Amino acid sequence: MSATQLAALARTSDPRTMLRRFLALDAVVTGANGVAYLAASGPLGDLFGVDATLLLILGAFLAAFAAGVGLLAARPHPAALPVRLVVEANLAWAALSLLALALWLTPSTAGAVWTVLQALTVAGFAGLQHMSLRARQDISS
Repeated sequence: MSATQLAALARTSDPRTMLRRFLALDAVVTGANGVAYLAASGPLGDLFGVDATLLLILGAFLAAFAAGVGLLAARPHPAALPVRLVVEANLAWAALSLLALALWLTPSTAGAVWTVLQALTVAGFAGLQHMSLRARQDISS
């Protein structure tokens, strides 16, 4: 993706604003997912064919992670190291989701589709955040 495409997607050409927007979007989507898992672990567990307790644990983790990413997005100048940690955590989540699907989860069709879609979404956030961080560093140097 070129810098122009990234800027169009973020609706700004300022790399710092771009980064903060992609972090904020990640926080909102991740937070909504976490709250849904916490509030409706039973029905979602039934729909996805996954243990409700697992969804509760994942929901708590996602809510806490989203809060941290939201705090990072709220900073006027998010530091590079925490952003890299978010990118790496997102990549790890995506990889572990697909690995869990392949090796030990036996979800329903809806659960399998959801697992793949959320893994791709999270990997997409990681890519956008990484590119935005690089664009910001390119401007600074």
